[in-house]
Amino acid sequence: MNHIVTVQDAVTAFADFREPTKAELDAIEQEMPVILAGVDLVDAQITALDRMPNELDNRRIRRARRRVLAARRELANGTAGASLPGGAA
Repeated sequence: MNHIVTVQDAVTAFADFREPTKAELDAIEQEMPVILAGVDLVDAQITALDRMPNELDNRRIRRARRRVLAARRELANGTAGASLPGGAA
């Protein structure tokens, strides 16, 4: 009879060393407006799922989509400007 052995020790042996780096945390912080705008969009869509969306639901979804696009634009413009040497845009 072969025993099934778990690989828990092998998988979690380096769990303490797998914390996010400062650079990764900074990247998440930069992307946070996009993430939050996406959460708002999903929330607006979920609200309208179980019924026929009314005009208020449609406006809420449109506004949330615009916020997502604006946040993505700001992230892209800020990232592009930050990567150029000498502060040139």
